[in-house]
Amino acid sequence: MTSAGGRPSGDIFRLTLQRHILERQRRHARATGELSTVLMQLAHAAKVFGHALATAALDNQLGPTGETNVQGEATQKLDLFGNHAIREAFVRSELVAAIVSEEDDQPTEVACGPRAKYILGIDPLDGSSNSGVNGAVGTIFGIYRPAHATGRQATARDLRSGRDIIAAGYVLYGPSTLFVYAAGDGLDGFTLDRDIGEFLLTHPRIHCPERGKYYSANVGRSAEWPAEFRAFTDALTTGDDAHSFRYSGALVADLHRNLLEGGVYLYPPDREHPDGKLRLLYECAPLAFVIEEAGGAASTGMSRVLDVPISSIHQRVPLVIGSRLDVARLEEFLRR
Repeated sequence: MTSAGGRPSGDIFRLTLQRHILERQRRHARATGELSTVLMQLAHAAKVFGHALATAALDNQLGPTGETNVQGEATQKLDLFGNHAIREAFVRSELVAAIVSEEDDQPTEVACGPRAKYILGIDPLDGSSNSGVNGAVGTIFGIYRPAHATGRQATARDLRSGRDIIAAGYVLYGPSTLFVYAAGDGLDGFTLDRDIGEFLLTHPRIHCPERGKYYSANVGRSAEWPAEFRAFTDALTTGDDAHSFRYSGALVADLHRNLLEGGVYLYPPDREHPDGKLRLLYECAPLAFVIEEAGGAASTGMSRVLDVPISSIHQRVPLVIGSRLDVARLEEFLRR
C-alpha cells in the first residue's frame, strides 16, 4: 500500500526522534528527563533553522552582514539567524545555564539556579560560506554537564574537557535535513519529514567503518602543513587502498560521508593557525564524542580530542577524525 506521493504508507510510522529520546530515557532509572528536554529543543531549533535556510534567498537572508565575529571571520546573515534560533530555543528552559557559540565573544547566560546544570556548545552554521551557493551546511552541538558543578548552576568556567559531554550531535542541511545524535548509547540519525513536521529514524546504529576510502582536507593550504601531514595525504593517495578526495567546505557534510562510508577528515596546523583552525569546545569535542560513539576516532595527531583540557571557550586544536585505522595511521606518521 502506498500513499498519494508514492511512498509506502508505513513510512510515517517510523520511530520519531521524540519517542526515541524518551525510550532511551526510560532505560536509565535515575534519568530526570532534563537531557531529553534539551535534545528536543535542539531538534525544534533545527526545524526552524532548516526552514529559514530553505527560504533564505526568497527572504533576502543570504550574504554577509558586513561585520566579523570574535574569530575575525566574516559573519553571514544566516549565522546570526541560527545563533538567535538556538538562543530562543533555550531562553525559557531553565536547564541550560549558558550557551557558548562561535558567534559570541563570551558565553551567553540563559538560566540561573541549580536546575541550570548544562552548558551548550554550538556552531550554529558550520560551512557558512556554502550558504550563498546552495551548498551543504550544518549545525554542531555538544551538551556539557560539568561533574564538579553538581548541586549548583553550571558555568563555562567549570568545563574541564570533552569528557564533560553527555550528548552531542549535528544537523546536516542538504537535500534533506538530518538530525544525528549520541547520548552514550550509540549514534542514530533522523530525517525530517516535512509533510508531518517530524524527525523520523532513518539511520539506526550508525557504525563508522574501521578503514575508509575517502579523505577530506583543505589541500589548498597543504604547502603550509607540517611535513608529516603532507606525507600522510601522499600515502593516502597511493597503493592498493588509495583514498578518493572529497571536500565540501562544511565539516559536518564531510564527517557524515566518512561516518557512513569510511574515511578521514583532517585540518592540520598551518602558518596562519599554528594551533589548528577548528574550535575545541563547539566543533572538535562534540564531533569527537559522535565519532567515538560510532566506533571511530578523533585525535589532534598527538592525543585523543576528548582528553584535551579546555583552557578557553574559543580554543583551537588540530583535528584528525574518522575511521579508527585511518586516524591511527596518521598518528603513526607523526610519531615517526
